[in-house]
Amino acid sequence: MGVVLVVSGVLSYYFIASRRAAGFVTLDSFEGRLDHKTVDYGSSDNSLLAVDAAQDIKMCGAQSLKLQYTLEAGGYMWCARGYGLDVLNAVWEKDFQTIPWDQYNAIGFQMYGNQTGTVAFDIKDAGGELHRYLIQDDFSGWKEIVIPFSQFKAREDWQPQSADGNKKLDFPVKSFQWEPKSVGQGVLYFDCVRVSRI
Repeated sequence: MGVVLVVSGVLSYYFIASRRAAGFVTLDSFEGRLDHKTVDYGSSDNSLLAVDAAQDIKMCGAQSLKLQYTLEAGGYMWCARGYGLDVLNAVWEKDFQTIPWDQYNAIGFQMYGNQTGTVAFDIKDAGGELHRYLIQDDFSGWKEIVIPFSQFKAREDWQPQSADGNKKLDFPVKSFQWEPKSVGQGVLYFDCVRVSRI
């Protein structure tokens, strides 16, 4: 009887522990092929964005995501990964539907800065609405950027036509994207995109 109770207690412990979320979940570490078939990216006609994998500068796994760009005045660009994008194979390593979003309150990533100025980071919610947070790239080398979901604001400048427009961050989050905002040339690296509890 005693042995049965001990085993039962152990099983109960593991059952309860399995229902708790880990401290973080890695959405994407940019392994494998990174090009126009696996990353949703582009730019206005007067600007240029190139996307590639970088094996020499990385934080998680074998490589990171490299953005090399030239942004002209009045131009724009974007680089996205996730679900519901125009590039169907630009999905994360982790399926967004398997994440217990209610158990996390932040999203973060490793960024290799190069003093390039302002970089926008957007997340697209369940209603197709984009929510933005602005990062100041005033550093050099790797830095962990962690953003509470409460700090994101619905974009006022542009939204997809299909967005519900309720200006509320609705879960699950389905994709993320970066957009360099400062005019000029730059190179940025990103890795280890995670949701976490802070």
